[in-house]
Amino acid sequence: MIFATLLWSMAGVVTRHLDSAPSFEVTFWRSGFNALALTIALTLIRGPGLWRRLLHSPKVIWISGICWSIMFTAFMVALTLTTVANVLIVMAISPLITALFAHIFLHHRLQAVTWLAIVVAGLGIVWMFLHEGGATFSLIGSLVALAVPLAAAVNFTILQHVGLGKGKVIAPDDEPVQDMLQAVLIGATLSALATLPLSWPFQASTHDLGLLSLLGIFQLAIPCLLVVRLSRELPAPEISLLSLLEVIFGVAWAWLWAGEHLSTNTLTGGSLVLGALVANELARIIRERKAKGNILRYDEKSGMQTNSHKTS
Repeated sequence: MIFATLLWSMAGVVTRHLDSAPSFEVTFWRSGFNALALTIALTLIRGPGLWRRLLHSPKVIWISGICWSIMFTAFMVALTLTTVANVLIVMAISPLITALFAHIFLHHRLQAVTWLAIVVAGLGIVWMFLHEGGATFSLIGSLVALAVPLAAAVNFTILQHVGLGKGKVIAPDDEPVQDMLQAVLIGATLSALATLPLSWPFQASTHDLGLLSLLGIFQLAIPCLLVVRLSRELPAPEISLLSLLEVIFGVAWAWLWAGEHLSTNTLTGGSLVLGALVANELARIIRERKAKGNILRYDEKSGMQTNSHKTS
């Protein structure tokens, strides 16, 4: 998950090095290259039957695909309207929304340490937001960016619902769908189709197309496939909380290679976010080790009692 956020975080700095492509065209090419990469990858993984299943996908996959398309589109448009830091700070409220959705719709019981981590991370984001507004703050850009955490919260909750086996995703031919990889392809395709009319006439240079293909493949296709798979291993709020690392990575890259100023306030807020992530992960590891230890002791005790009964 940390590797996925590292790949996600390069979008801002790469976008700052584009020559001439306007916002909707940037979104179109990135989503288009993402769809192309996913088409090739999923066809190799699933075979020609992928397309038959895709056309008859269950409703939940299409809902997730729409969420992905909103995330893909709103993120890139917001990056062309305001700074990388503003976009990532607004996106970072995703864990709060995801935790609320998971609690309401999945009846997911959150550990106290996770709630505390979300609160601390939120304080870090608020700190950066209050001190890094000023002339660089864009209300329109921030509102567009707000669509990303809302769609992400819905998407992560759906992925968790399916990953836990609570939602039986069955295709019309009664073949079980093992994951939601098709939803990412649907999202990329919908995003490209939605922004195509707004992108004409094309203005992207060859340099721009090279960078946007890099984003489509390595910044979108690969990490999104990883996250879909990880939704079967990690709880939805934890995935969303770990994704906050994109804020730290993204702001750092924009500072180092795009000339966007990184102040002491941003470093302070980022440290709070990072500290919350580390604390939550350490608490999870400790809980898992304790649970495994209890199971092992119970098994050993049960084994001794069974042997005792056999001897008697």
